[in-house]
Amino acid sequence: MNPLELSGERFRHLAADVVEMTAEYLSTLHQRRVFPVTSGAETERLFAKNKNEDAPESGLGEAALAALAGVIAHSRAQNGRFFGYVQGSAEPVAALGDFVASVLNQNMTAWRSAPAGVTIERTVVRWLAEAIGCRRSTGTLTGGGSAANLMALAMARESRVPANDRGMFGSNEAKAVIYASEQAHMSIPKAVAMLGIGRENLRYIHCDDAYRMLPSALDRAIAEDKSRGRKPIAVVASAGTVNTGSIDPLMEIAEIAHAQDLWLHVDGAYGALAALAVPEKFRGLSEADSISLDPHKWLFQPLDCGCLLYRDPEIARKTFTHTGTYAKQLSSDPIEGFAFFEESPELSRRFRALKIWLSVRFHGLQAFRDAIRLNLDQAQHLAAAVRSRAELEVVGPVELSAVCFRHLVSDQATEQQRNQFNLALLKKIVSRGNVYLSNAELKGKFCLRACIVNHLTTDADIDGVVPEVLANASEVVE
Repeated sequence: MNPLELSGERFRHLAADVVEMTAEYLSTLHQRRVFPVTSGAETERLFAKNKNEDAPESGLGEAALAALAGVIAHSRAQNGRFFGYVQGSAEPVAALGDFVASVLNQNMTAWRSAPAGVTIERTVVRWLAEAIGCRRSTGTLTGGGSAANLMALAMARESRVPANDRGMFGSNEAKAVIYASEQAHMSIPKAVAMLGIGRENLRYIHCDDAYRMLPSALDRAIAEDKSRGRKPIAVVASAGTVNTGSIDPLMEIAEIAHAQDLWLHVDGAYGALAALAVPEKFRGLSEADSISLDPHKWLFQPLDCGCLLYRDPEIARKTFTHTGTYAKQLSSDPIEGFAFFEESPELSRRFRALKIWLSVRFHGLQAFRDAIRLNLDQAQHLAAAVRSRAELEVVGPVELSAVCFRHLVSDQATEQQRNQFNLALLKKIVSRGNVYLSNAELKGKFCLRACIVNHLTTDADIDGVVPEVLANASEVVE
């Protein structure tokens, strides 16, 4: 046997050990600290050893797996009390799909490379589009919303100011402008920079008091730029901003974009999949030219799993097709000749679709709708609990499942004192490990932020947030 080859029996034995270890982890997940008792020095000692030490020449064999217990112990336990970022717990059936996908090791570049896999991915993308009311869209799975946003804006650029061949140095191309709200995700300015458009040509549009883009401000900005000889090419709307979960007025923005011949991209990485449960909140979503969404958020899938939907595959092919002779398609059949690399910058792609396909087939879409709806209700419940305490204040709207709030300290406290206190309070909460919150800054106010995107979160978990905050606040005061 090749020295790297394992017999079926030995693999079965190793896999059984890993299954036992991970099953034990899942069965004790709720009792675990959300953040482990660890430090940078400790993780370096355990997993880096001597930084100057080379990789081992001789393998440890089965003893190598023993280190997995340490990996688990020094990882965040993303149980129902994890409210940081927009991330929950991986759905276990989907995790099994990921395991099988890694064993199969299919390259999802084209049908001929992965007949079952490519067919499943195209099916899953169709399911996702239909689930959020966008039946006219097709698309591709990505590593996450950032990659999807980059691809979408590349398509927007190529559809309005083609630059793949000449670059962005012509007079008209250099004046291209993209619009996004003040609450746009950080991946948008990153994408604009990488595409050669330049962050100076990303124009931020003011929001209302609920942190939603103002269509009137967008309309004025477009008119101003046109009067200055600039070329508006795209607008990015949000279907769930990362701070507050606010949803821009999608229909009104779509009307402006269509009237002005702008590409409309909706960044729905956080919120778009909530359209499964509350479609009325997302009126106008189907009018977008492209939409990013993250099944590893509100479809509870293991990382990584993003998606880009788009209505015109011809523009995707115009943007991303550049095929070497070694990858030339040998079939004109619409199924057997299909290639994701003709509609994506990636050539090597992992089998992300299997986990979604398996998970949805196992549970059914209704189970996901119910889980999302429960998270939405839990956010409202938490907001009510915060409002019931005079020393706490909800900051901003609770549109989806993000609740931003802060401790007021006292009636006489200045904004600077409140910001400093809440920063110290957040650090204290995280270090105790009972509840994990993140932070947001809204109009200069430093906030504690609980984002509930987790199928494991219970009402009891929600009921524990305010007491945990108040207990830690007392310690900060002391």
